[in-house]
Amino acid sequence: VLLQWGPPRPAAGLRGFALNCSWDGTYTRFPCDSVELGAACRDYLLPEAHGSVRYRLCLQPRYAPPRPAPPAQCVEFRVEPAAMRDIVVAMTAVGGSICVMLVFICLLVAYITENLMSPALA
Repeated sequence: VLLQWGPPRPAAGLRGFALNCSWDGTYTRFPCDSVELGAACRDYLLPEAHGSVRYRLCLQPRYAPPRPAPPAQCVEFRVEPAAMRDIVVAMTAVGGSICVMLVFICLLVAYITENLMSPALA
């Protein structure tokens, strides 16, 4: 997941950014305590994001004193599990193919039963 942001206004006295993040999954809950980023930084890559996990990323600009730090801006999101979606699509396609084959087999058995197995009339 790539997080991108624009320069804060006003940019005078900007020393950098503090990034706080946490995620809450089924088996783990993980916070990252204040990742410090430089003033020229405008993006952050969150590697290995997992599906069905709630992520919360908060970015706060850091200014030189005496200017107080503004409140952090946060974003919450979930990554859609793409692999699971692909499995569901594949299983649906296979299931549909099997269903069509069963219909053809039933029609073939009905045809054979009707035409070849009936006794000859004398």
